[in-house]
Amino acid sequence: MRGDPRNLISVMRAEGSGTLIAEIQVLPTPAGTADKHWSNVDAAIAVLTRRGLDHEVGPLGTSIAGDPDAVWDALRSAHEATLAQGATSVVSIIKVYQSTDGTPTMGDLTAPHRHPRN
Repeated sequence: MRGDPRNLISVMRAEGSGTLIAEIQVLPTPAGTADKHWSNVDAAIAVLTRRGLDHEVGPLGTSIAGDPDAVWDALRSAHEATLAQGATSVVSIIKVYQSTDGTPTMGDLTAPHRHPRN
């Protein structure tokens, strides 16, 4: 039921919900195949990349940002993509940040900590 505080998704869809930033780490079993060690993880990353949301792949997870409904849908699709690719099980760790005024962005949060590589 929409508005039920026990339903996290309905709470996150509140009026003026702004931008949602999330990071997902998928931990499928197995992670891939003998030939493609990370293929089940790669399937999740491919789903997130195709969504057209602002995203950044990191060594331990992928961050995405955008409209809350689009981000929640992308997170679920990434989780399910590992199973569709051949994983027998998966644990997904998800962190979520939401702002009603649209700030800060992923870039705002990370730019001060980025250093050029030599």
